[in-house]
Amino acid sequence: QVQLVESGGGLVQAGGSLRLSCAASGLTFSTYPMGWFRQAPGKEREFVARISTLGVSTYFADSVKGRFTISRDNAKNTVYLQMNSVKPEDTAVYYCAAFMRGWVSYTADRVDYWGQGTQVTVSA
Repeated sequence: QVQLVESGGGLVQAGGSLRLSCAASGLTFSTYPMGWFRQAPGKEREFVARISTLGVSTYFADSVKGRFTISRDNAKNTVYLQMNSVKPEDTAVYYCAAFMRGWVSYTADRVDYWGQGTQVTVSA
């Protein structure tokens, strides 16, 4: 079965950096656009970043643009989220996502597979 397993979450001070990883198995990873969403307590899950199948195209939510980068290694079936200059408002559970193939979308309803999530907490 398909598994997306996130790692790298934790506690970080504001202004610091963190790198999340998502290891995928059970799917042809290189054929799926991949992305990251996050959900803060009491809020809806929101889009963070997306990367195309070959890593050529990336797209970010305005709230993280210029601070976060997304990359992938198709040989390792892994997608990464590099988080720099983090802010307390970045505190959330971060979810790895495999988007539906054939769509250029950034919404949760176009996600085929989800990871279990990893907690990121940014202290002021």
